[in-house]
Amino acid sequence: MIDDDSGFLRVLARRFDAAGWEYRVHGSSVPVEELVAMKLNALLVDLAVVGPHAWEFLERVCSMLPDLGVVVCTQGSTVAQRVRGLRLGADDWVAKPSHPEEVMARIEAVVRRRRRGQPKPETGPLVAGEIEIRADQFQAFVSGRSLSLTRREFELLEVLAEANGRVIEREDIYQRVWGYAMAHGDRSVDVFVRKLRSKLQSHSPHWHYIHTHFGVGYRFDPKPEGAPDTEIAAPRRDEAAAPSEAEQLTS
Repeated sequence: MIDDDSGFLRVLARRFDAAGWEYRVHGSSVPVEELVAMKLNALLVDLAVVGPHAWEFLERVCSMLPDLGVVVCTQGSTVAQRVRGLRLGADDWVAKPSHPEEVMARIEAVVRRRRRGQPKPETGPLVAGEIEIRADQFQAFVSGRSLSLTRREFELLEVLAEANGRVIEREDIYQRVWGYAMAHGDRSVDVFVRKLRSKLQSHSPHWHYIHTHFGVGYRFDPKPEGAPDTEIAAPRRDEAAAPSEAEQLTS
């Protein structure tokens, strides 16, 4: 954060600490080269604090750090200034005074969009039980038939499958899939697990994939119907697999 509003920073810092965020506060402009070395996920900046070279600073930050989520949070801006900032590369613009929860939500949304837009390394499909999980297509298949997963359902499946049979707590699942801390009482993870289970059951009825650990979370461990509850081989990556039926269907 580049800001000198002590009251605003104090309130934000409490919220960040409660959410487990790591952050740094600078009361004046920081050389862009230093920001590069910090390896940040997001930058919250009040352009008024940066001074007369604010536009040049913003342009350099956005050009030198294309994967950085940049949120401008400042007071008294005009429409022309907001448009200029967004066109220079800022991801969002928040007008002061602003509620800390809104500022956090906007930062989370920016980081989430940035992460989703980053290309994933080339890997083969993840094979688990009867399903083939294709990260390159954001989809899963059984015998070449797509499960017709939504983007969020696929991300949930991928997070669970890549845990290699470990239990993942609900809060951790939410953080990885939704991109921010889970609010108390939020049942989104359970709802989406139920939807995902339904599609898995529909396409692969003789296998059980997702196991519930009550009060904790979920574990992905493919087991054929009637198999004892013991660990079996973890999902594997087919690094050099031949083109699958799924590929043929979508080519």
